[in-house]
Amino acid sequence: MKHYMLGMKMCAAAAALLVASATSCSKKEKVSLQTATVTRGEITESVTATGTLECITQVDVGTQVTGIVAKLFADFNSIVTEGQLIAEIDKTTLEADLQSADAQLESARLDYEYTKKNYERDEALHQKQLISDYEYETSRRDYLVAKANYERMQANRVSAARNLSYAEITSPMDGIVISREVEIGQTVVSNMEVANLFTIGDLDKMQVVADVDEADIGSVKVGQNAQFTVDAFPNDIFQGQVTQVRISPTTDTNVTTYEVLISTTNPDHKLIPGLTANVTIKVMEEKDVLTLPIKVLRFEPMQFADAEGLPVAGQMPEPPAGQPKGNGEIPDPLVSTGDNRRLVWVLTADNRLEPTEIEMGVENGISVEVKSGLKEGDKVALQYTTEVLEEAPERESNPFMPGPPGRDRDKNKNKGGE
Repeated sequence: MKHYMLGMKMCAAAAALLVASATSCSKKEKVSLQTATVTRGEITESVTATGTLECITQVDVGTQVTGIVAKLFADFNSIVTEGQLIAEIDKTTLEADLQSADAQLESARLDYEYTKKNYERDEALHQKQLISDYEYETSRRDYLVAKANYERMQANRVSAARNLSYAEITSPMDGIVISREVEIGQTVVSNMEVANLFTIGDLDKMQVVADVDEADIGSVKVGQNAQFTVDAFPNDIFQGQVTQVRISPTTDTNVTTYEVLISTTNPDHKLIPGLTANVTIKVMEEKDVLTLPIKVLRFEPMQFADAEGLPVAGQMPEPPAGQPKGNGEIPDPLVSTGDNRRLVWVLTADNRLEPTEIEMGVENGISVEVKSGLKEGDKVALQYTTEVLEEAPERESNPFMPGPPGRDRDKNKNKGGE
């Protein structure tokens, strides 16, 4: 019984082996050449940063006089024009100061006119030697003192009138009220610093104060185009331009940044002060130029055993004297053969790879500008690619499996014919 079971197991293993061999398939690698086409487009390189929006023109409106806020004619978000009355300080004290200045001025005027007449009379008498020198000098002194006092009272009157005019706070510009710092009845005190009442900004012209990393600041220049987004309007892209690169550094936790100002227009007033902007500055931008992937500069032709249909590489030109070489006989494609010149392999119509020298322009690590050597539509070798192909399995006969129906009848007929 044991021998019988062992025989059965051996037969099953043999059958499984035959089935596996019958369904196995062979794998084959296919090598092909991937090319890039010379196209016309743009090459850009960007620097990213974050910043804060603010008004280009923003004024803090205050008062130069002390008093109680009597009236407010503007509030948050009020649109104001230059010269428009926006607040008023109580004028009672200021009007009294002006009346006092008027009275003092009138008194000084009368004293001045009186002493002037006395002086003119004494001067005539002194010339005729009818009064002493002492009397003449005294009269002259009184006249000059009265004149100086009169001029001082004139200045005080001007100051009192100006202070009274300061009680009416007007907008210095066209804009919108960003903030209001006072309430009606609040006392404002004018000291060495002007008491701030309002902040007015021009929302038509905004700017982003962006913090650019020290590693990128060297490529940022005035006049470069920039674009930015804000979280308040994630689907909108706003355009701007670099107007100033400030050389004053800011260091925070060993990270050094520089402020870059980017101006933009804001006709619909979507942008408001304080928004955080994600900025992209185009430090290099070339439009309508011939471009190729920069990977074509690293391509070197190779030979593969059993490869079919691959382009045949032409003969490599002799490098200039002293030119470094790459893999033995082929010059390094990244080594210049002149000023901004490189070698690429162009796929010709007869399926050949011809080494061609091109003049490079700008590059951004992804694409390179082709100034000369190629034309639009040329195909340039990029890289080899390998694809694994699975061939159809070959079925093998199994002696343990019965043949197809009809085969035995055919054999019997043949025997009967014999």
